[in-house]
Amino acid sequence: MATQGISPAGSHGGDARAVAESLGLDPASMLDLSQNLNPFAPDVERLVREHAAAVRRYPSADAAHRLLADVLDVDINRLCLTNGGSEAIALVASEIGGGVALEPEFSLYPRGNEGPIWRSDPHSPGGSLAGAEVHADVWDEAFYPLATGRWSAVRPGVIVGSLTKTFACPGLRLGYVIADDVGRMAQRQQEWPIGSLALAVLPELLRQADLTGWQARIARQRATLASLLEAYGWSVRAADAPWVLVEADDLRTRLAPFGVVVRDCASFGMPGTFRIAVPDDDGLGAVAQALERLAHE
Repeated sequence: MATQGISPAGSHGGDARAVAESLGLDPASMLDLSQNLNPFAPDVERLVREHAAAVRRYPSADAAHRLLADVLDVDINRLCLTNGGSEAIALVASEIGGGVALEPEFSLYPRGNEGPIWRSDPHSPGGSLAGAEVHADVWDEAFYPLATGRWSAVRPGVIVGSLTKTFACPGLRLGYVIADDVGRMAQRQQEWPIGSLALAVLPELLRQADLTGWQARIARQRATLASLLEAYGWSVRAADAPWVLVEADDLRTRLAPFGVVVRDCASFGMPGTFRIAVPDDDGLGAVAQALERLAHE
């Protein structure tokens, strides 16, 4: 199948629409495994419809802030609700700076030569959880709940998180910062940083959270995905995160015409490595079909 003209890989995945349009395919037909989201999250589209009237009100984060503090089991004065994990990272980076201990690491972290050390847990893109011996001053726990079944490792230092990963709703932009001096970060926020619709939906999402169940299902599905890929001859690394890494020759370009989009890790400085998010059951079937068709090109 012809693959010329496929759109270039984006910096952060989630580019199925661009890939589909470049190939003349229906975007709705694409399985986007270039973005890592909870494959077993609640039906957020239904909740959005039920709370659509919230868009007629100015945002008030007080109730959502209190509920999230209770769920995370942190003092409300140590918690700042943010416009996604990206704002959480930006607020902390702007206030305290810092850098990473080792590359590759998530691209949004600061890259200073001194100051606080940043670390993703589980590591992005490697996928492994940090051992007890690993030190960091700022921990990014965006995928920690899905990897462990717990909201946080409750370590010293600053924590940034991304609820949009946990609940598979990146368009709603929900994240947070936990820190003893979180007011330093919060003062950098613009007025009404989070929309009314996201704040209205968040309490119901938190009530439906099943971290231990999701972690167990993702672990089983990750193992099945790895076995499927290995059965077709691919070299796979599967750790603790809701994705696997595959060593392959331009797997993104080769799978896209069959309706599956994966993440090219060249942006991490890892050419020839591709990250594939753990899909739900239907998605796993789509991956199996795409691999079979690829094998018979």
